[in-house]
Amino acid sequence: MENLEIFSQRVKELRKSRRLSQKELGEVLGLTHKSISTIESGFRGTTIEKLILLAKFFEVSTDYLLGLSDDPALR
Repeated sequence: MENLEIFSQRVKELRKSRRLSQKELGEVLGLTHKSISTIESGFRGTTIEKLILLAKFFEVSTDYLLGLSDDPALR
């Protein structure tokens, strides 16, 4: 599950780059801080809807979040 590891790492890096707590990111997505923690730990993925919210919020492509591209730019 290399992609899940990349996804969890990128969510964590993006959250920290915005200086957000897990609770604050959870509020944006409608999730608890515990859910964000399990995503960042690689124990849980997310729904397509939450993936899209993450991409829009962080202004990156879903391909970047999923590890399909190393280019975060939106196209």
